[in-house]
Amino acid sequence: MIIELKRNTNKETIEDLASKHRAFHIFNEDKNFLITSASVKDLDKSLENHAENHWVFATDMQLSSKDFLNKTREIELKKGLSIGGTQKNTLLIGGPCSVESEEQIRSASQLLKDLNLSVLRGGCYKPRTSPYSFQGMGLEGLQLLSKMRDEFGHLIISEVRDATHIDEIITHTDIIQIGAKAMYDQGILRACAKTQKPVMIKRGFGTTLQEFVQAAEFILSGGNSNVILCERGIRTFETKTRFTLDLCGVAWLQEHTNLPIILDPSHAMGYAYGVPSLTKACMAMNVEGLIIETHPSPLIAKSDASQQLDYNAFRNLHKELQPLAECLGRKIK
Repeated sequence: MIIELKRNTNKETIEDLASKHRAFHIFNEDKNFLITSASVKDLDKSLENHAENHWVFATDMQLSSKDFLNKTREIELKKGLSIGGTQKNTLLIGGPCSVESEEQIRSASQLLKDLNLSVLRGGCYKPRTSPYSFQGMGLEGLQLLSKMRDEFGHLIISEVRDATHIDEIITHTDIIQIGAKAMYDQGILRACAKTQKPVMIKRGFGTTLQEFVQAAEFILSGGNSNVILCERGIRTFETKTRFTLDLCGVAWLQEHTNLPIILDPSHAMGYAYGVPSLTKACMAMNVEGLIIETHPSPLIAKSDASQQLDYNAFRNLHKELQPLAECLGRKIK
């Protein structure tokens, strides 16, 4: 249950009510809310005199539900650039799977600048399946990303692998990415709840839609309303592609949740040849963003070489997306 408290409710009363009902307290848009388990179906008598409104839910997908907020949340990424809400912006987030060198990430930054794109991606802490694979440049990579932001003006998104370096990610990025293998890490989720930076959660490849949204609830209930969902493919019986991109799930999320959605066709497909066509299908879903991995020389990339577009292919894709964006009334940023 979500309870909106009357505006004249004082701080001590709010704290007492939150403690008594084991509720989360958040302050949003000049209003105070208490959030309890969805198993609570009736407003307690001790809350009746303090409640302005309340909502009952079937599951613990509450703050993210369109039954609570019947529109897509607007998230300001920087002054003059927002996604969701009444905005019709679609981010085209580009950059390599991993930051490998200053020369490499500088070339990606120049590519985005040439195309007037806003967000640079690059992994620095890589949650690899094999311990013998490239694990990323760590803090050095984050510092290179920060340097590119200073020089080119891009927003930076990079993935947190585990809770041991979450503070470094928060410090150096503009959008915090929680990867598919880390979305259950409550140390990460709770740390992200304490910041107001946008957080993008990638769906785990074996994660149900409800589990996915409830990971977002950890951050929302902690006071950070700037949460984005990213569908990047789930594991099915199919072995000819890396994953299966669940666009049916995206349609469900758009219908039932108030969170902006970004799609990652690169990880879903796993092979560069299929990324452009899949990206167009993603664009047609009217989502708030797309993540496309691009590398100056994909064949020698240190991670996910097979799925990264070279720069010419990325430029062509950007060009081909423009008429589709116009049909949808959207702007690629």
